[in-house]
Amino acid sequence: MKKRTVGLTSRRAMYGYIFILPFILGFIFFMIKPLAQSLKMSFCDVVISNQGFTMSLNHLANYKRALLIDPEFNRLLTESVTTMIYRSLATIVFSFFVALILNQKFKGRTLARSIFFLAVILSSGVLVGLEYNNTLMQQLKATIEEAGNTNSITEVLEQILVSNTGGINATSTKLFNILFEIIDSIYDVAMASGIQIIIFLSGLQNISPSMYEAAQMEGCTSWESLWKITVPMVSPLMLVCWVYTIVDFFMKTDNQVMSKINDQMVIQLNYGFSSAMAWIYFLVCMALIGISSLIISKVVYNYD
Repeated sequence: MKKRTVGLTSRRAMYGYIFILPFILGFIFFMIKPLAQSLKMSFCDVVISNQGFTMSLNHLANYKRALLIDPEFNRLLTESVTTMIYRSLATIVFSFFVALILNQKFKGRTLARSIFFLAVILSSGVLVGLEYNNTLMQQLKATIEEAGNTNSITEVLEQILVSNTGGINATSTKLFNILFEIIDSIYDVAMASGIQIIIFLSGLQNISPSMYEAAQMEGCTSWESLWKITVPMVSPLMLVCWVYTIVDFFMKTDNQVMSKINDQMVIQLNYGFSSAMAWIYFLVCMALIGISSLIISKVVYNYD
């Protein structure tokens, strides 16, 4: 029995490596050299001439400029990390409960699943480019905003709650602002939840119905089944969705840090400084993934 278990584990690991083999080969042949060159540029002054790049070592000057001299980078980095935290939490919660709804049996379930999967298609590069670069859509949006009320529903609701709540402190005000910012960005949250919904839905479908039947026979309510069966059984997928959401957020085209790095590289042609900011951004992203993964892995229920 021991040899059979080891053989099954090895076979599963081999299948996993086969699936990620294209990415490994692509990373080795297409990514290692640019990464090494970018890291080298971050420690150099890069001068562009007709002969190509000329790099002179300046040690940590680019990193000091990014962290200590540049007036925007630290602020943009802090705002990006803060927005990432609560936006990712909202994305995970939204996608999990949408997956719970789509896992129920009702008429038109296939159509509903297809509609939510459209978020994956609509968030592709071509349609995002059409959304941001279409002049007609921009003019239409501006016309609607001019013709409509200047205050949105969430702004009016926020004003009512804040004005009718006497003695509200700074912490509560900040929580209100974060809550209403999440509500205002529900479109972005829904657009970023397509893959997570599919992952959660696949995990929910792998839970045996007999577990819910046994819990129901023991008098367990639906709320108790959610926290005692569904959440523990799906918790390993929460870690996967969390890592994916963080990486997806940091790579968004409307990210202010990414925009600053691109401006320094493309417009200012400051390759050394932009490379230093990119590596700082990358290290912050990896640190957040490592810390959050360590915390989440402590509460993940692992089962065979």
